[in-house]
Amino acid sequence: MLSRVKGLWYTLTALTLGLAFLYLWFTIFPGAAAPEAWQHFSAEQVEGARAYSQGLRLSFIGSYLTQLCFLLWLVFSGRSLALSGWTCKLARASYWINLLLFFLLLWLILRLLHLPFTLFSSYYWQHHWGFATQTLGAWWLDYSKTAALDLVLSAGGILLLFWIIKRFPLRWWIYSAACLSILLAIQIFLSPLLITPLFNRFTPVQDQKVIKMVEEISDKAGIPVDQILLMDASRRTTKSNAYFAGLGRTKQIVLYDTLLYHHPQDEVKAVIAHEIAHWRQGHILQGLALYSIGIFLFCQVLFFVLKDMFPILTENPYPVHAWAIILLFFSLVAFISSPLQGYISQSMEKEADQVAVMLTNDRPAAVRLQINIAAKNASDVSPPPVIQWFSSHPSPLTRIELLQ
Repeated sequence: MLSRVKGLWYTLTALTLGLAFLYLWFTIFPGAAAPEAWQHFSAEQVEGARAYSQGLRLSFIGSYLTQLCFLLWLVFSGRSLALSGWTCKLARASYWINLLLFFLLLWLILRLLHLPFTLFSSYYWQHHWGFATQTLGAWWLDYSKTAALDLVLSAGGILLLFWIIKRFPLRWWIYSAACLSILLAIQIFLSPLLITPLFNRFTPVQDQKVIKMVEEISDKAGIPVDQILLMDASRRTTKSNAYFAGLGRTKQIVLYDTLLYHHPQDEVKAVIAHEIAHWRQGHILQGLALYSIGIFLFCQVLFFVLKDMFPILTENPYPVHAWAIILLFFSLVAFISSPLQGYISQSMEKEADQVAVMLTNDRPAAVRLQINIAAKNASDVSPPPVIQWFSSHPSPLTRIELLQ
């Protein structure tokens, strides 16, 4: 690699490994929970949630570091070039077939490296703590669907990226970033129609009390809510949750059936208000805009990195093994930027909490909701700050304190 980019690689790698070390350290040694936690939760709840969360965090950081170390070895040892030479022989010198074969082999290796960790965290650990309700066969079916979707979308993405690089060798980063932003918007729009129905059954909420709640809150917020759906989450988990999804005509609020089964009406109302608050504040569009800015910056820096490493373009785009370099660069940048992403997401969640209270005028119900969901889902109520940097939501204790 050329000296001009070596410094950047060393810096990114050092920052990533340093941040990963901090994450691992505070996962193993989280310290004592904040004293305020004992006002709302029992010692058994706090300690149990810590133990449950510790297993998930070890799985997350273990998976990330395993894949990262493989990519670092592959790129910096020169093995990626050798691997692309082997796939080139299989492709009989066809650039695009070689690219697909190299992508497929790398995708398969990374999937296999990740598999033990995801099997542990999403199946074994969930059963160990009594959250999972699905069989191992059902888990494998879900995993296969997810892997197939990832394979198809990723293969299409890499072909599009390298075609853009070939078509616009000096401005590819602009067009690539624009395409990624557009594709994300399309994914958000189509996901409720094409993707999530592959994994769950969604039915319109029939409970008239819930329907009336939605009408009251949406009228007060000035946001029409056409769809509020019930998801059959109970066939996989005992946890309660809700989320909002879609864009334009596909916008919808989705409630876990476990939420309606195990929470009183005022807490369900608080959840609905929180999701409507996200709509009212335009958080999906804000997130899409921020993502677009981030991807433009990422693609621009990546352009200069690859330009330094491969200064002369032939009739083909960058060599096939550049894909391994792109993956490594993305892996480093994504991990380092996680605290910033977490800060933005948590800010939106805090704002939605406050707007929801304004819509329901029921602060006690919002507080009880946070307490009960945290207890039911075994959420770490007071994680160490470093761990909290990587979370998309504020800690339960933070949300409770802000609501009070």
